[in-house]
Amino acid sequence: MKYRIEKDSLGDVKVPQKALWGAQTQRALDNFTISGIKFAFPFGRSFIEALGIIKFSAAAANQKLKLLSAKKAAPIKAASKDVIKGLYDDAFPLDVFQTGSGTSTNMNANEVIANLASKASKLSIDANDDVNMSQSSNDVIPTAICISALIDMHRLLLPNLDILIKSIDTKMLKLKGKVKTGRTHLMDAMPIEFSQELSGWKAQLEASKRSLVTATNRMNELSQGGTAIGTGINSHKDFSKNFCIQVNQVSKLKTKPAKNFFQGLSSVDNAVELSSALKNLSIVLMKISNDLRWMNSGPLTGLGEIELEALQPGSSIMPGKVNPVIPEAVAMACADVIGNDTSITVAGQSGNFQLNVMLPVVAYNLLKSINLLGNAMPLLANKAIKTFKVNTKNIDESLSKNPILVTALNRIIGYSKAAAIAKKAYKENKPIIDIAHEETGMSKAELKKLLNPSKLTKGGISD
Repeated sequence: MKYRIEKDSLGDVKVPQKALWGAQTQRALDNFTISGIKFAFPFGRSFIEALGIIKFSAAAANQKLKLLSAKKAAPIKAASKDVIKGLYDDAFPLDVFQTGSGTSTNMNANEVIANLASKASKLSIDANDDVNMSQSSNDVIPTAICISALIDMHRLLLPNLDILIKSIDTKMLKLKGKVKTGRTHLMDAMPIEFSQELSGWKAQLEASKRSLVTATNRMNELSQGGTAIGTGINSHKDFSKNFCIQVNQVSKLKTKPAKNFFQGLSSVDNAVELSSALKNLSIVLMKISNDLRWMNSGPLTGLGEIELEALQPGSSIMPGKVNPVIPEAVAMACADVIGNDTSITVAGQSGNFQLNVMLPVVAYNLLKSINLLGNAMPLLANKAIKTFKVNTKNIDESLSKNPILVTALNRIIGYSKAAAIAKKAYKENKPIIDIAHEETGMSKAELKKLLNPSKLTKGGISD
C-alpha cells in the first residue's frame, strides 16, 4: 500500500495514499482496535448523516456571521452534503470504542470534509480552523447524538410503532365477540374476548408512544455553541441560534439551542431518558411476543388457541415442526435493548465535571436500540399479528369445561360452594354446567344464562 505523510500537533503520520482522512483519524485508527464496530455500520448511518448536517450548518452559520468566507463555505457545505447523502461512509473507519469525547470521530469528519472541499475548490481548507470553526468535539458529539436519534426516531421507530398499533387495532375489530379462556398466573381464569386482550396490548403501546414522543422532543435542544466546556469560547454569541436555523432547513427537524450548555456537555440525561422509554417499549413488545408464543403453543399439547403463520421449518431433525420464529426474534431484540439501556445508564453517570466521557458508547447503544425496535415492529405487525388464525374449536372446548366460570355463581351459592363445584368439575373433567346443575339443583337453562362466557366478559353484576 502506498502512503502519504500527514502532520498534526504530535508530528508526522503515515496515511494510506487514497484515504480521505488525515493524521488524527489515522492515529485513532491505529490506537482503537477494540470491537471493529464502526459508526456507519450497522446502526450508525444516521450518526454520520448527523455529522454532515452539523458541518454544513456550522459552515452556513459562520458564513452568515462573516467568520468564514463564501469561497471556503461553499465547498465545505457541498462536501458536507455528500457526507449527509452517504457517499463517503467508508471514509469513517473508526471503532466506536475510542476517546470518550468522540474527538476522533469529530476530527474524522473534519478531515474528510476538508480534504473533499480542498480538492473541489483548489483552496487550502483546514480541518480545524475552517471545518471545525466555532465548534469543539465536546459540543459536536452530543449534538450528533441528538440529531441522529431524532432522524431515526422520526424516520423509523415512531412510524413503525404506528404500524404495529394499527395492525392490532385491525385485528381487534376482526376478533370482536370471539371469547376465550382468560389466564392469570398462567392458570385458567374468567373468560375474555380476544379483542379485549388485544386492547390491552394496544393501550400499552399507546402509553409507550406518549413517553417516547416526550423523550424524543427533549432531543430537539442542541448543545452546539457551548464549544469546549459550555462557555462558548471561540464561538460567536449568535452562532447557536443561526446553527439551529440551518439544521432545521437541511434536515426538516425542529431543533433549538439548549437552555444550558453546561448541562448539555456534562450530561447525557436526554439520551438516558429516551433509552429508558425505549426499554419500556421493549418490555411491552416482549410481553406481546410471549403472549403470542403461549397462545400458539402446541399444536396438540399446548394451549393451541391461535396458529401463527408457518414461515419456515422449525427443526433440523424433527419433521413437520414449526416454531413461532417472529415473536422469538422480536423478544431477543428486546432483550438486547434492555442491555443497551444498562450501558447507557452506566455511561450517563460519567459526566465528570464539564464533560461526559462515554459519548460514543451512548450514541452506539441508543441508535442500536432505536433501529432494533424500529425494524422489529413491522415484522411483529405483518408476520404475526396480522396473519395469526384463531383455533375456534380449541377455545370453545376449553371454555365449556372451564370450572372458573362458577365464579359468576358466588353471589347466589357462596364462594365455598362454588369452590367445591369447581374442584369436582376439575376432578371429573366435566362441563361446569353439568356439575353445577347436579350440586345446586338450578336448571341448565338458568345456568347457561348465568355462565354464558360472552356475557361474563362484560363484567359487572348480571340481572
